[in-house]
Amino acid sequence: MADFRMPSLGADMEHGKVVEWLVKPGDYVHKGDIVAAVDTDKTVMDIESFEEGVVAEFLVDLGDTVDVGTPIARITATPAELPAAPTPPAPSPKAAPPVRHLAHTLGVDVGRLSGSGAGGEVTREDVERAAAAPGAGPGPAPAVAAEAPAEPAEDTAHRVRSSPLARRLAVELGVRLADIAGTGPGGAVTEEDVLAAVPPRERAPQGTRADKPAAAPPSAVPATEPATPERQAAAPPAPQPQQSPQHGRKDTGGKAESLRQAIGALMSRSKKEIPHYYLSTTLDLAAAMAWMQAANQQRPVSSRLVPSALLLKATALAVKEVPDMNGFFTKGAFQASSGVHLGVAVALRHGGLVAPALHDADTLSLDQLMDQLRDLVGRARAGRLQRAEMADPTITVTNLGDLGVESVYGVIYPPQVAMVGFGKVMEQPWAHNGMLGIRHAAIATLSADHRVSDGLRGGRFLARIDELLQKPGDL
Repeated sequence: MADFRMPSLGADMEHGKVVEWLVKPGDYVHKGDIVAAVDTDKTVMDIESFEEGVVAEFLVDLGDTVDVGTPIARITATPAELPAAPTPPAPSPKAAPPVRHLAHTLGVDVGRLSGSGAGGEVTREDVERAAAAPGAGPGPAPAVAAEAPAEPAEDTAHRVRSSPLARRLAVELGVRLADIAGTGPGGAVTEEDVLAAVPPRERAPQGTRADKPAAAPPSAVPATEPATPERQAAAPPAPQPQQSPQHGRKDTGGKAESLRQAIGALMSRSKKEIPHYYLSTTLDLAAAMAWMQAANQQRPVSSRLVPSALLLKATALAVKEVPDMNGFFTKGAFQASSGVHLGVAVALRHGGLVAPALHDADTLSLDQLMDQLRDLVGRARAGRLQRAEMADPTITVTNLGDLGVESVYGVIYPPQVAMVGFGKVMEQPWAHNGMLGIRHAAIATLSADHRVSDGLRGGRFLARIDELLQKPGDL
């Protein structure tokens, strides 16, 4: 029997709060399966199992805040260790953790799929096809007598294909998922669908809980008030008294304040402990922008590239060649990382930011990088990041160009040793071979740790990014 402990989801994390269990005692889990959602001072993240076996018991209740390393569940090596445990299920098809996460979101049982990938591995396309198939779902609903009373929202939520956030939000707002037409893949109900189903304030009595009288108390949350990811994540599985609008806004502000305090504490530590040095250069993006615009003309709008994809890929390739920028300074020594995991700074809707990782970014094609970037940003803002995405970044990139910022000098995220910043892509005068013209350009900056590298190494790193961008077709 193994203890499943509260994992560290970042260098500054000291504790976490379990806000949702995605498995139940008796379930068989594989390594990498998503088992719970944890709220940190920054955001809500999905955590995966480090063991394979049967969930024996939960050691903490929903809403409990515990220190990193505290046992929160027990997993047995085999079902035989559980009293009257069922026979272990037949090995299910192989599927990567992101694919299992997608299957969980869409209500698809991976064990029922025939994988089309190498060696029978279940792919994202397999899951999406299964979700879109008529009558698809996690399993047949139990028979209900015709005279049975209408079920409350929390009972039907588990039989309607929907995201975990949509289910929690439906319980919080008293909405029946069975009455909502989903707009997600395969008809899955999304958070937006739930919010759209709530009547406006003047029709608030119609939006009260299905199992309660229509008259809502004056303190009920107005239907027009948006629910933040934190409020959704913190919603308990059973109905609770709803809070006043003022209290709801206070909660959101408190979360934002908590996040800013956590970031501020970490950045203060960074500036005290890390001897920063700073460099900047202006990148010539004429070739990169011309290539990207030509490539996008051959693509549908949904798959077109953006400048950030080229900048991220060039950074990943450059850091592979200058390893002094890629790794961690711990216990008085630098440990270079063999993998390039780009931390991408993402601004959150309620304020503050997180920097989850694009794993092995140097090995991704531009299309793969774009797809993963969209997915990462969407899940970061929805509060559905995974543990590895927050714990593994080896270098962080921040891009404020979409806000009109021309240059940004970041503070290194310890124990990393470098941060890269990009400003907006601008048209500016450019002298080349004695001729003056107009070219696309952007300012790139580097904040680096002087204990590990110096200006010579940092300058080579920025120069290599610029060189790679002159041959965008090779990225």
